Amino acid sequence: MRHTARLRELLGAPRILVVPGAYDGTGARLVRAMGFQAVYVSGFQTAASLLGQPDVGYLTMTQMVARVAALAEAADLPLIADADTGYGGPLNVRRAVRAYEAAGAAALHIEDQTFPKRCGHMTGRTVIAREEMIEKIRAAVDARRDPEFVIIARTDARTSLGLDEAIERGVAYHEAGADMLFIESPESEEEMRRVGAAFRGVVPVLSNQIEGGRTPLVGVRALQEMGYALALFSVGVAFAAAKGMSDYLETLAAQGDTRTILPRMIAFEGFNELMGLDEHAALEDRYRSTP
Repeated sequence: MRHTARLRELLGAPRILVVPGAYDGTGARLVRAMGFQAVYVSGFQTAASLLGQPDVGYLTMTQMVARVAALAEAADLPLIADADTGYGGPLNVRRAVRAYEAAGAAALHIEDQTFPKRCGHMTGRTVIAREEMIEKIRAAVDARRDPEFVIIARTDARTSLGLDEAIERGVAYHEAGADMLFIESPESEEEMRRVGAAFRGVVPVLSNQIEGGRTPLVGVRALQEMGYALALFSVGVAFAAAKGMSDYLETLAAQGDTRTILPRMIAFEGFNELMGLDEHAALEDRYRSTP
């Protein structure tokens, strides 16, 4: 089954789909090894890992597409990718959809922020006119070659214009052809329930669960009860990895020795196993010329 068809099947299932983010090949392999059925690639994590910069619009489409291609191969799972504002107007959106699809993504989301954009849980975000975003969605739908490639429309209107406007935009974006909605950063459980109720049985909606972000962390079971089809844990892996690296470096700096932190690490052999070294050794044997 193609990853696009598989993702649609998962989104249509009665059980909520839980998708963690990954920002490198190691994370993508871990997501698969832990039994998750899809993986997410965020601009936030990619900007941090690739550029060492915050998610404020520095990341280019070319950089993001390259990361999508690498992680799609590493994970071999349906991959949902962040396409920011679509990198421009409707024609830029068309190009982005074609590039993401060719790179192996099964879905992407575009947002209605002005440029330069910011992470959806930061302050200072503003949004374009509703009509401009509708043009982008129509362009995205027209551009896909695989009709099962999932177009997700995100609105950041809640923070600056209120939840009513965000829900109204969601309705309009679905009518324009979006397959799924992403109402970013509702700020209470009551607001989350309103979002879920507004679109239940009409169009799938995702919840972006960011540790320390603007939206409450309520757990997967509660999200399903609220009516969400997808629980996106988009950037927590980056926070956890940064803490792990910080602990390792702090130990090395303080003690001149890393033996005390070994129990909190994947060992050399285990890491090689995660990377699939045995498979590559088998391939070497397969193609080695016999004497």
